[in-house]
Amino acid sequence: MGSVEGGEKKALGWAARDPSGVLSPYSYTLRSTGPDDVYIKVICCGICHTDIHQIKNDLGMSNYPMVPGHEVVGEVVEVGSDVSKFTVGDVVGVGVIVGCCGSCKPCSSDLEQYCNKRIWSYNDVYTDGKPTQGGFADTMIVNQKFVVKIPEGMPVEQAAPLLCAGVTVYSPLSHFGLMSSGLRGGILGLGGVGHMGVKIAKAMGHHVTVISSSERKREEAMDHLGADDYVVSSDQAEMQRIADSLDYIIDTVPVFHPLEPYLACLKLDGKLILMGVINTPLQFITPLVILGRKVISGSFIGSIKETEEVLAFCKEKGLTSTIEVVKIDELNTAFERLHKNDVRYRFVVDVAGSNLVEEAATTTK
Repeated sequence: MGSVEGGEKKALGWAARDPSGVLSPYSYTLRSTGPDDVYIKVICCGICHTDIHQIKNDLGMSNYPMVPGHEVVGEVVEVGSDVSKFTVGDVVGVGVIVGCCGSCKPCSSDLEQYCNKRIWSYNDVYTDGKPTQGGFADTMIVNQKFVVKIPEGMPVEQAAPLLCAGVTVYSPLSHFGLMSSGLRGGILGLGGVGHMGVKIAKAMGHHVTVISSSERKREEAMDHLGADDYVVSSDQAEMQRIADSLDYIIDTVPVFHPLEPYLACLKLDGKLILMGVINTPLQFITPLVILGRKVISGSFIGSIKETEEVLAFCKEKGLTSTIEVVKIDELNTAFERLHKNDVRYRFVVDVAGSNLVEEAATTTK
């Protein structure tokens, strides 16, 4: 078993260097490694809408150069002396979080994604002061606590979106006790997260209504994803038809939108669960909440435990993501298409099968 400790390791990835968000080859030194670390050769990595926010500095918190990517699947090539969960050759996944304090209430409750000292897999600083970089790269070094094993037989490109999109849907359904069959759920927005929402909710035995801004995805939602109903949000008659009918709505829309139309669709004690990263205030009138004892809540990705659960759930149910595989030199085009919602429904970058163009890379310490 190879040891990951000692000596610097180089990595080659594709980085954004400014808020234009254009990515190009970039070489860098990986952070200091320790006995609990796993050295991973990246096989593939999904593209998430949040990656756009980060590379373009939409949230005003971006640091450059930045290698994005937080739906990472790879092969373990070395492990630290204290690593007990993994061995060389294991196929593993890494999601949004690569560090936490380990002692706060969320951490002690297996909810490390809510730790105030969480460390993002990229665009952050690790405990040794070195920047974290993501999965659009040939290698990563990650603490074993934040690595999950990919179920045997699950295709790697199918596993990648589950590490963010999949667990983001699964976590609130689990937390709010919405996993029993017979519930009526709504999925607002049919993108990368939304399409997994339809598939996972249907696999739990829910009646699923897709709410979208246009007719464009009706056939896809009904015939290919298996939704039970499809409603265009601007059609007042259709929205009235589903008023007071839903136990929950998973709201995946990542841009400003009114909440009142969707609150009106919820039953007594219904839950509107927000997932989109939106940097402008949302509004609603309180009677829509008060008179139905309704809940507006947020939910952020999922814990490592929940990530393991959703991987096992999808393996058991035979669920797959609807993806489009691209090479890393198509990354900028893929981001442009994602920004225009021109993807069905998740891009996954074939990192191991791509030429990362080392000779063109800019070297940095």
